[in-house]
Amino acid sequence: MAIFAAIMAFISLGSAIVFSMMIVHEVSKRGVKINFFLLKLYVVKYVDQYKQLTLKETGKTGPLYLPCVGSYVSAFVFAIIYLISR
Repeated sequence: MAIFAAIMAFISLGSAIVFSMMIVHEVSKRGVKINFFLLKLYVVKYVDQYKQLTLKETGKTGPLYLPCVGSYVSAFVFAIIYLISR
């Protein structure tokens, strides 16, 4: 169980990173200046800006928002399961 949880945590974290980079790209296409030097610190800010921008444009959150947040949450949950079952 512990190995499965660790593998799933890494897969979830990998997909969260991919979705985050896709969101950063979308936000930069909409004219937001991206600070690449501090990108790790500002990812949460850019995800929130993506949510606000897409809500303003379409009235709904963008298609990348929920998979990104869900990936981070599932990575956290699987990491906790791994630590408990170890």
